Amino acid sequence: MNVILQKDVVKVGKEGEVVTVSDGYARNYLMPRGLAVSASGGALKVLEARHAADERKSEALLAQATKDQATLEGKTIKIIGKAGVGDRLYGSITSSDIAESLKKEFGVAVDKRRVLLLDPIRAIGTFHVDVKLHKDITVPVTVAVDKA
Repeated sequence: MNVILQKDVVKVGKEGEVVTVSDGYARNYLMPRGLAVSASGGALKVLEARHAADERKSEALLAQATKDQATLEGKTIKIIGKAGVGDRLYGSITSSDIAESLKKEFGVAVDKRRVLLLDPIRAIGTFHVDVKLHKDITVPVTVAVDKA
């Protein structure tokens, strides 16, 4: 029996795929739990419409990421922090601080989880940080940390 998976099912397939499973497995396990629906005419049209909408959305996200890449390419973010003896910061500069600075200085909204900072910055200086704008686009940004 052909079914359209509504959720990921281990060893069967991922959400949105049309798979062939045995009739009993489909009727007794997948359908009662809401994991799949029968691959009939109406359900296939809905699936195609959803795929088309997802395609348009991903193209729009890629276009926005390309625009943001052009904005951030080769830019430097300046962040002011309180420092003590030996140019060591009180506290640290985290990925959320960098994301906020990107929004303030350049108008590019980036989720803090997309700032690829291995460890928080705890010293005065210049650091190179990668920002992942899209699954295919990563932009290197320079972060300059100065004393208050």
